[in-house]
Amino acid sequence: SPFSFFRGAALIMAADLAAGPHTGLIAQLCGDAHLSNFGLFGTPERNLVFDVNDFDETLPGPWEWDVKRLVASLAIAGRTNGFQASDRELVVRSCACAYRTHMRELAGLGELNAWYTQTTVDAELEASVDTKFAKAIQETAAKARTHDSLQAVSKLTETVDGQTRLVSQPPLVVPIEELVGADQAREYEQQLGPFMQRYRDSLEDSRRPLIDRFQNVAMARKVVGVGSVGLRAWIMLLVGRDNDDPLLIQMKEAQPSVLARFLGDSEYANAGQRVSVGQRLMQASSDVLLGWLHAVGPDGYEADYYVRQLHDWKGAVSVQNSSPKLLADYARSCGHALARGHARTGDRIAIAAYLGDGDTADTAFAQFAEAYADQNERDYAALQAAVAAGRVTAKSDL
Repeated sequence: SPFSFFRGAALIMAADLAAGPHTGLIAQLCGDAHLSNFGLFGTPERNLVFDVNDFDETLPGPWEWDVKRLVASLAIAGRTNGFQASDRELVVRSCACAYRTHMRELAGLGELNAWYTQTTVDAELEASVDTKFAKAIQETAAKARTHDSLQAVSKLTETVDGQTRLVSQPPLVVPIEELVGADQAREYEQQLGPFMQRYRDSLEDSRRPLIDRFQNVAMARKVVGVGSVGLRAWIMLLVGRDNDDPLLIQMKEAQPSVLARFLGDSEYANAGQRVSVGQRLMQASSDVLLGWLHAVGPDGYEADYYVRQLHDWKGAVSVQNSSPKLLADYARSCGHALARGHARTGDRIAIAAYLGDGDTADTAFAQFAEAYADQNERDYAALQAAVAAGRVTAKSDL
């Protein structure tokens, strides 16, 4: 669909944005701030918050690039859902207005108060939105609180002869002994020490004693999708006190940001470090085990990786087949969260002053979103034509 195409086309949009003017006001960017890259996750204090949750393309850049990608995604989603033009405008303007007004609020706060701001999922938040959206939040929050490492362990592991191991679910999950053979798998596991030490060294000092309490017992390749198709990802099963104290962590390949060819290379040579640092800068609260390393996988493929818990109270509100009102409320939440993320590293006072207290910027973003939705449809049609002509190979097993 045009929306699925848009999700995987961060590089295409980056090229389009780079061809035009920008404000010159720089902030840490998500780099791929479409509406599906926001969601719920748990903080170390075990609160549930709503925030940006994907940082594969993060890099410092013009703040409005993130906003433009977000509003374009909303317009495209509105078209996918069959919304009229007036309803799509309502959705996009809700997002742009939320970004503008929250940035203005943040500009009036002191540095610490602005940094500590977060969107906590609680009764106050639910009371501030439409009843249907509040119900969607409640349902998603309830699922997110069960969507943790223990749930992942129950789905991805099995116990054989008293030993816990990762299940084989090819092609999505393949244990390393099936990839390279039992002998080579054991040899690789014996060499994991230096790699895990690099990951440990990337953690904050206060987190290192925590990861030291776990030991690796199994490893598997895990397929990831959409914009990450083709990148390596590994899951590792660790145990702490005993087999009843499991932890699943994911190592996901990181490559240079798609923004780098237009904004310059990251200051971090390791792409996994770029992702991890960008996440820590933008999120109100990040995974305590978020880190990075450079490693050679069991298949001999060498790459940078960022490392995180596989699941930690993660959830997302579904906006497929949603009403215009529900999508507008969701858009408002996304705009609010993105403004807070940019305010942590950008000049929030200058951005707020640029946007002003009227709706001129809201109108401009709404016009851009519709224009880019048209461009996205042309790009998607061009891809379909290339497939039909045999210039691009595409296949599906569905």
